[in-house]
Amino acid sequence: MTTDRKTPGDRTFAKKASARTDQVKGAVKETVGRAVGNERMTTEGRAERAKGDLRQAGQKAKDAFKR
Repeated sequence: MTTDRKTPGDRTFAKKASARTDQVKGAVKETVGRAVGNERMTTEGRAERAKGDLRQAGQKAKDAFKR
């Protein structure tokens, strides 16, 4: 039997996945920017990856305090 209700764990997983997605997108954008010589894309990729890193660190800190 399954329910459609969301639990707090589901939201946490979604936030962690979203942070990881930002990290991966940023890394790809940074790599492509370097490959084509586009400094703006490289910088945007670094910023996006850093945003994902911060979000992931925040989620890990929340998890540490929940235990």
